[in-house]
Amino acid sequence: MKKLIIIVNIFLFANIIKAQQPQPIFANNPFPKTITVSGSAEMEIIPDEIYVNITLREYQKKGETKKEIEAIKTSFLENCKAVGIQDSAVSIFAFSGYNNYYYFKKRKRDPDMQSSITYQVKFKDSKTMDDLVEKLDDEATQNFIIANTSHSKITEYRRQLKMKAIQAAKDKGVYLTESIGEKLGEAITIREPNEPIVTPYYAAANSQIRIRGVNTMAGDNFGYNDKTQEIDFKKMKLRFEVDVIFALK
Repeated sequence: MKKLIIIVNIFLFANIIKAQQPQPIFANNPFPKTITVSGSAEMEIIPDEIYVNITLREYQKKGETKKEIEAIKTSFLENCKAVGIQDSAVSIFAFSGYNNYYYFKKRKRDPDMQSSITYQVKFKDSKTMDDLVEKLDDEATQNFIIANTSHSKITEYRRQLKMKAIQAAKDKGVYLTESIGEKLGEAITIREPNEPIVTPYYAAANSQIRIRGVNTMAGDNFGYNDKTQEIDFKKMKLRFEVDVIFALK
């Protein structure tokens, strides 16, 4: 009986000693060895969606009757069709003098008040923009402002770049691990890159938007009467960078 108690005590003591010994750090880690690498991909694309805000306003030349906004609107929309701009690409962005009680009340006291309307036009290229500029009524056109540029396939391009960035990370992981005699294993974690905010912009402020006295993006005429220059846009630059954690075999 005493021998049995001694043996049991020794067994329990041995288990306590074993439990108190420090365990290996990666005992419960299925991937004890990993490597973290980054990969990137980028491309430049020419915008094919150019959003322009065009403000038109009534006017009256000396000795002539006032050019009413309805006539100005009709002429503008006809010019859009003439250069190949579809109706779906033209929308009203802002206006004054329409269904506006305050405006009509003031106009009764001041018949010379001028109403205005701002259209937003989506162009596919700068040539079409220039064609429309050639037809605009210089007196009626108050603003011609490029509000934004984008690309019709930007979602697909972003998808392609993310895939290329991950592949670049894997390729980097392969040659880095081979340099130390290891082999790249499976991907453990992939951190998707944030969607960048792309703000493409006008390539040349002094390009040929030839409208006399028009307020432009920078508030100057920039020599728009110079017919030797061409409108162009800087390419949109898309870039994605991704971090991937791989296991080592």
